[in-house]
Amino acid sequence: MLFPVYWMISTALQPDSAVAAAQLVPTSPDFGNFARALETQGGSLLTSIVVSLGAVVVCLTLAAPAAYGLAQFGLRGGRAIVFGTLITQMVPSIVVANALYNAYAELNLVNSYLGLILADASLGLPFAIVLLRAFMVSIPTEVVEAAMVDGANRFTAFCRIVLPMSRNALITAGLFAFLFAWADFVFALTLNTTDDVKPVTLGIYQFIGAHVSDWGAVMATAVLSAIPAAVLLIAAQKYIAAGITGGSVK
Repeated sequence: MLFPVYWMISTALQPDSAVAAAQLVPTSPDFGNFARALETQGGSLLTSIVVSLGAVVVCLTLAAPAAYGLAQFGLRGGRAIVFGTLITQMVPSIVVANALYNAYAELNLVNSYLGLILADASLGLPFAIVLLRAFMVSIPTEVVEAAMVDGANRFTAFCRIVLPMSRNALITAGLFAFLFAWADFVFALTLNTTDDVKPVTLGIYQFIGAHVSDWGAVMATAVLSAIPAAVLLIAAQKYIAAGITGGSVK
């Protein structure tokens, strides 16, 4: 499983751009490929960071109160809503993208950061709702009621009590929302007709078409695109473990 990753890094470090001539172990590492990758795809990397962070903000802003309502308010049909939320993840992205394009054309959201952020947020929203609900079900209602007895309203108790207690789950949901948005290709390709908003996934796709003979630079771009996700996963691994298992123990 790790060999393709190793081959990607090894090819990116070799000056010879021909794949057939690439060595298994680079004897003379060369970082020229990374310089060309940053020069041509630096803007796409920045776009991906902006879009992914925006998608995380939108996703958590919507998912946290929705999950709390489903977990604590005893809504009629709450289980059906959760099940329907899971079903939405089974719909192919290309189907959603084609439907969104028509709506975006009417709303002037095609080729815009806001349009792509909203579309990418929808990728992580169902998962975030289900994950946060599973955690918030385990929050004792007595804690929230005690805060309300002390004078807090429902919204204040949610912000000052529920959200801090759900920190691990929020970090986990936010991380996965970031990864979903970072890896998105279908929405980036369908909802953008110009290069004004070009994430790195679309940039690599176009880069391969324009530089198919320069695989060193292509692989260097792929390595650079994997670094932010890898750093976040390493930094948040303890929160991920606690967030995923926290809802299973009451």
